[in-house]
Amino acid sequence: MTNSMAMADPGVDPARLLDAVVSGLRATEASIVRLQAVKEGFLAVAHRIADDLAGSLEHGPSAELAHRSVAAELAAVLHMSDRVVQGRMSQAAELVHRFPETMRAFAEARIGLPHVRQIQDAGARLSDAVRAEFEAVAVAASEGETPHRAKAVVQRVAERLAPRSLTERHRVAQAQRRVWREDLGDGQKLLGLIHSAAIVDGIYDRLTQQAHEVTTANTRAVRGETAPEALGDPADDRTTDQLRADLCADVLLTGTPSGHDTTAGLLGAIHARVEVTVPVLTLINATTGSGGREEQPGELTGGPPIDTDTARILAGDVTSWERVLTHPVTGGVLAVDRYRPGADLRRLLHARDARCRFPTCGLPPSAHDLDHTIDAAHGGLTDAGNLAGLCRRHHVLKHHTSWTVTQRGAGILEWTSPTGRTYIDTPPAPVTFTTTDPYPPPDAAPF
Repeated sequence: MTNSMAMADPGVDPARLLDAVVSGLRATEASIVRLQAVKEGFLAVAHRIADDLAGSLEHGPSAELAHRSVAAELAAVLHMSDRVVQGRMSQAAELVHRFPETMRAFAEARIGLPHVRQIQDAGARLSDAVRAEFEAVAVAASEGETPHRAKAVVQRVAERLAPRSLTERHRVAQAQRRVWREDLGDGQKLLGLIHSAAIVDGIYDRLTQQAHEVTTANTRAVRGETAPEALGDPADDRTTDQLRADLCADVLLTGTPSGHDTTAGLLGAIHARVEVTVPVLTLINATTGSGGREEQPGELTGGPPIDTDTARILAGDVTSWERVLTHPVTGGVLAVDRYRPGADLRRLLHARDARCRFPTCGLPPSAHDLDHTIDAAHGGLTDAGNLAGLCRRHHVLKHHTSWTVTQRGAGILEWTSPTGRTYIDTPPAPVTFTTTDPYPPPDAAPF
């Protein structure tokens, strides 16, 4: 490939070089789109295989387990959650069988995957009688356009052909309301809410009004226009977005939309049972005052690292949090304690298996079933060497499909799929850092 040095060569025409880059990029993009279409085809075939394995039982537990088993097999090689893969299989089958014109345009690289998903989403509610008409217009509108620009036309056509009234569709959509969370890194998470437009707009507007009131009170405090006991804080420099976030957390956790933090922060209002992993030195340094740059962060089990101050609050001040103390170098579990005593073995396994132990699954330990690898009825012991945390989905998969598992020691599990492939799952260890003493004793070895 021509490198950047070629631009300095007077013999190279920049316009011709750019033309070559554009041509190459267009061909590469078309190849990628065609391969994505091939992948959708494979997923659709996998869905058909799962249907065949389920036999004549189109509904019920047998059919569902067949789809779970096939999805788990694919997920292991794709390094994806099998729940996601199962959804992708259904989506691909729908594309192939209900949107043939869209699939054809996709395979020919006339439209991309974002266009395809947009057409599927808009056309999902349409009847077979009008879907072909919808596809023809939607595909034509999407060719040569960005998904964003084509979206209005696609949705407008779907709206015109929809068999149900807007009121009825809103009623159905309202049944899908939910709340979810996602990891963002750096100790942050996203909390999402799906609800009616009026409710969400009302929530946002109320938070905005409250944030404005706090900002106004703070401004008055800066000017000295308020009494000492008034709400305003002259040192409060939060933005409107930050205030909205803090007010939302206040309301959800305490029901008191003050918008102002307490000594221990909003963490002090949490009453849920959450496990936090805290390196021992983080607690020791807090007690001795010797904390510094080498302090290790804590971790929410199944979640992101958290700062040392937060870890100390959760480990020492909030008794409903379960604490897992780890070795500062190896990350191994040293002790598990909780305000309310529980089963030692269960707590040890929850500390070791910080997520479901099926390959690709990431559900946290609160969702686990403790499964005997070798059934107790067949002589399996109830100890750490024969127990592992599985979410309910994968617990059922182990016992009712051809998936098998063997413990290899140290909590390592070897899973064998129905096709005979093996996958190793090791217990997730907390992230640890080995620090070097900047002032070693004179007789210390130089290694």
